[in-house]
Amino acid sequence: MSSTKLSAVLPVLSTLGLASLVFIAPTSYAEQKPLPTLDNNQFNVCLDNLSQSSAFASVKDTLAQYRPAQGDPSVLESLDYQPEFQKEPWDYLASLVDEERVIDGIAASERYADVLARIEAQYGVNRYDVLGVWGVESDFGTTLGKKEVVQSLATLSCFGRRQSYFRSEYVSALKILKQGDIAPNDFKGSWAGAFGQTQFMPSTFLQLAQDFDGDGRKDLVNSQADALASTANFLKNSGYQSGQPWGYEVRLPANINASNDRKNKQPISHWRNLGITLVDGSELPDSLSNAGLLLPAGKNGPAFLVGRNFDAFYAYNASENYALAIAHLSDRIEQQNTDVDFATPWPTDDPGLSRKQSRELQQALNLLGYDIGEVDGIIGDGTRRAIQQYQTDNGLTPDGRAGKKIHQHLMHVTANMPQHESEPADEDQHTADDDQLATGNAHSASKKISETKSGLSKLLQIKSLTAILIGLFIVLVIALVSRRKR
Repeated sequence: MSSTKLSAVLPVLSTLGLASLVFIAPTSYAEQKPLPTLDNNQFNVCLDNLSQSSAFASVKDTLAQYRPAQGDPSVLESLDYQPEFQKEPWDYLASLVDEERVIDGIAASERYADVLARIEAQYGVNRYDVLGVWGVESDFGTTLGKKEVVQSLATLSCFGRRQSYFRSEYVSALKILKQGDIAPNDFKGSWAGAFGQTQFMPSTFLQLAQDFDGDGRKDLVNSQADALASTANFLKNSGYQSGQPWGYEVRLPANINASNDRKNKQPISHWRNLGITLVDGSELPDSLSNAGLLLPAGKNGPAFLVGRNFDAFYAYNASENYALAIAHLSDRIEQQNTDVDFATPWPTDDPGLSRKQSRELQQALNLLGYDIGEVDGIIGDGTRRAIQQYQTDNGLTPDGRAGKKIHQHLMHVTANMPQHESEPADEDQHTADDDQLATGNAHSASKKISETKSGLSKLLQIKSLTAILIGLFIVLVIALVSRRKR
């Protein structure tokens, strides 16, 4: 409630002898646990020791120049974070490969067609595979991360697990600053130190980054040409095979005895003899000489035969779901197909949500008084806790899962509530989203989310004021009845 509205109500409450009445604000389920406490003296002693070590000898002056005043405890929280809710492959893929991202990728493929063609010719990497990495890593350059790379790596070099690894990355980060490839103000990224439009770790940058625009700097933050060429160079050095697909979705015969083992590469003839076909029933093509079987959700879910290029995606980030997201996004962009479902559905009755659906779910929770914080389409702990509390309050299984079931339930519950009347129609929303994605304008996206959040906040204020006025009316009625009895 605004201070103006509250000041208007308090005199009335005082007259009725209710000025001590306490109003409890809706719980914020986005509240964060206290961050780990860092000993700043210990941090400074650690940096002093590092500056005198042989490993940092070549960057001693750079360390002193960019030495952080204190550590960042939030990176230790990320380092030690253990997910409370396991992410199934259908959840993982739904948020990374959705209609919005495919549209964005198609726009990027057209906007950067010339540079992508030159990269494809020089490195032998399919342009759509490069786009797949770009889209998954930073949503085509719109989400680069906000952590100071030097501060994050300095903290991880002095506290927590894997200090030896992070010290090596810290040295590499300081070398990048010393070389002048990345401006200090631009040197921001993930909690672990990955940065740029395709999220390179500092050591990987030093080994494989490319100056593709010819300006004398390998700028993976501001130069799309440098970032995309560097990504192609990474894939090439990871064993990528020119002219081959990453693989394809297949259909398994009902009686097959198969397991998820993509590393067990076999000739295509082997898989044909087992009765495996493409999803349309046609014979497996010869575009792959050898392939392994990938079953992300077991035999009852989508099945894939994958080759060496899939393994190159996996080398970027050691997760089969991650590699499949790159592969799937690459295919949909190349085909200009925004239908992101596989031919074989996932073995679940509660599939994952796109980012648009996640935003709708968050908006509905906010409207119902379950404050999840920023409506951003990212299902984090705050949103999960809010879902779990809503489920508990309404007699549903409190699993905290953000899937199609709870999304449809909340859409039904809030269907006739005011915020839906002021939202643009789906067609208009798609048009606005498409324009935003085509320009890669992250600021516009942030502004839209802020405006939505502000509108929902005002609605909650109105609801709270209405509840107060109803309460006052009831108290007045009771007081009048009591007086009549006397």
